[in-house]
Amino acid sequence: MFGLPLAGLASGFVSSTATIGAMGARAAKTPALLAAAVAGAVLSTTATVIQMALVLAATSTATFRALSAPLVCAGLTAVVYGVAFTIRALRQETEGDAQRGRAFDISTAVVFALSLSGIMVASAALQEWFGETGIILAAAAAGFVDTHAAAISVASLVASGKIGADDAVIPILAGFSANTISKLFLAGASGARSFALRVIPGLILVALAAWAGALYIRI
Repeated sequence: MFGLPLAGLASGFVSSTATIGAMGARAAKTPALLAAAVAGAVLSTTATVIQMALVLAATSTATFRALSAPLVCAGLTAVVYGVAFTIRALRQETEGDAQRGRAFDISTAVVFALSLSGIMVASAALQEWFGETGIILAAAAAGFVDTHAAAISVASLVASGKIGADDAVIPILAGFSANTISKLFLAGASGARSFALRVIPGLILVALAAWAGALYIRI
């Protein structure tokens, strides 16, 4: 029963949102795999957090440090929630074949590149017009599609000296939260009701943990 949780974690590095949709479909098709599918769905968010840390570290070390506590809180929450359902799945005697698929899709890379370019242009324009509020709006809107592209665009502003690292925390978390909303919608639309009722609380907890980490460092 380690198959689906591990597949969810690995697939999350390509697209956590798509992984959640796939896990929901798998749970709807094979109800006996519900716990394992939930574990895989939530663990895919761990990959989102790890990728976020990597891209921030590569783009702006100062931004990475500013977001370290929120990322740690979110990542640990996803791991604990996912492991809990993995343990539950291990207690169930089920049989199922592992899903196969490509680990990389060229269309994903193209969409990411186009999204990043558009977000950076929008961020610059909104910053010029509305200041920090504009950056938050741009990051939140972009997060519905790709939270990493939004994070890179904001971190790039820090690296270029246009905003401070502390000013990047809220826009990046806004993008992360918007991306979570997309995942919530997909979890509810693509799987069985029992899948959504288990995955949605986990995703909400992960997002809340990130904001709690941000609040902690500001106190």
